[in-house]
Amino acid sequence: MKATLRTVRLTLAEPLRISRSTTAARDAVWLTVGHEGLYGHGEAVSSVYYGLDTGTLERLLHACGRDLARFPDPESALHEHCADARPAAGYATDEHPPAVRAAVESALLDLCGKRAGVPVHRLLGAAYAPSARTARTIGIVPAAHAAAQARALADAGFALLKVKAGAPDPEDDIERVRAVRSAAPGARILLDPNGAWTPAQARPLMDRYAELGVEAVEQPVAPGDPEALARLAEDAPLPVIADEDAVGLDDVRRLAGRVQGVNVKLAKCGGPRAALRIAGLLAGSGTDLMLGCLTASTLGLAPAVHLADRARWADLDGHLLLADDPWTGIGGADGVVRAGALPGLGVREKRDAHGVSDGSGAPAPRTGEAGGP
Repeated sequence: MKATLRTVRLTLAEPLRISRSTTAARDAVWLTVGHEGLYGHGEAVSSVYYGLDTGTLERLLHACGRDLARFPDPESALHEHCADARPAAGYATDEHPPAVRAAVESALLDLCGKRAGVPVHRLLGAAYAPSARTARTIGIVPAAHAAAQARALADAGFALLKVKAGAPDPEDDIERVRAVRSAAPGARILLDPNGAWTPAQARPLMDRYAELGVEAVEQPVAPGDPEALARLAEDAPLPVIADEDAVGLDDVRRLAGRVQGVNVKLAKCGGPRAALRIAGLLAGSGTDLMLGCLTASTLGLAPAVHLADRARWADLDGHLLLADDPWTGIGGADGVVRAGALPGLGVREKRDAHGVSDGSGAPAPRTGEAGGP
């Protein structure tokens, strides 16, 4: 197998402000794995929060690509990568963070699906192509702007809105949610402070948001003390969804049955198979699954969309926040993301003004040759 890399800049349609930062753009590193004339693709995006800069991603994915060359075919590479036991492959050790492992698994699943002539969701155990109503994020913006966004999104078909909170003045957040509720009275609303509240603030604020009809609150208090999060969830007026406090399987095991939801992102848990193990752990525990994402392209979102039928809440809108998504294939502009029936991930790279390949066949010229013949 032969692997190549390409790094691109993803610019948001408008900067997204959350409680701890504002994001206007991020880099995506695309890993393409080729074997016998077919190609699979995966994406990892830079993240200050997860300590992943562009150079780190390129270095780690380059090493992964070189290691893949030792396998005779993508199926054997995928089998070792996704083994339930402690991973033995060089690209799947603790030296390589979950976002990198997820990108490698995505590329291998895409390639294996194309070789087998089946979509990725079939490889992951689903008989039918999943689809889900996705939340659409509204950042920390003035109430009037939030209302205009909510109205436009509701008109486009979005029935689930996620409003960011954690402004210096909590009353600004209340005003924003009230404006969204007024502009989109039929929409379900999730709230995400990204850990901005203190435990003393959380309960009285949640009482007020419950009165506004908010459906659930995601990571209301700062991560690092999952016991405090679990105590808050015991008698909270709203379902509490763990995010930053639920990174991998061990974190989820500590919180299963003690919070009402867990936000699983492939970039933080390590890929689709790791997400399925978490889903299995949560089954019957009283804790529901939420599928989330980072801001990424359709390529980065596609693996999670192939799991969308497992989740109570889908927050898979990262590609919808971009000014220009370089890939296509999962939809979402009408509020619904859909896994296609095409082999592999079912996505393709858009052809640009220079005639770049659409990604369904041989890749365009890419930086960082990483593998052997």
